[in-house]
Amino acid sequence: MAIPSSDRSTPSASSGTRPRGRRLLQYLLVFVSCVLVVDAIVGEKGLIAMMKAREQYRALEESLARARSENTHLREEARRLREDPEAIEDIARRELGLMKPGEKLFILRDVRPEKPAPRSR
Repeated sequence: MAIPSSDRSTPSASSGTRPRGRRLLQYLLVFVSCVLVVDAIVGEKGLIAMMKAREQYRALEESLARARSENTHLREEARRLREDPEAIEDIARRELGLMKPGEKLFILRDVRPEKPAPRSR
């Protein structure tokens, strides 16, 4: 039984397209994988965007901690001013320059040393 030559060309042609189709499929899968990786890194919710968001979150946390600390300090100062008359007196003396009756103010100035006269020869 001899196989006609036309039948032989058909299987070889189909076997030639199979590896070619597989190769095309492999290239397509590699391309899709590359697109997905690039999107994961650079995309809207990608790695770079996440890193920027974490940095922004860290900066906001620090700002919030500073604001809370300042708020605590101001509340303590307000409480002192309400309850402690000496605190009010201290601020009045320091910031407004006020004095108690009978106190005397002494102003001390630094005296610069005079330059020595040039020596004559």
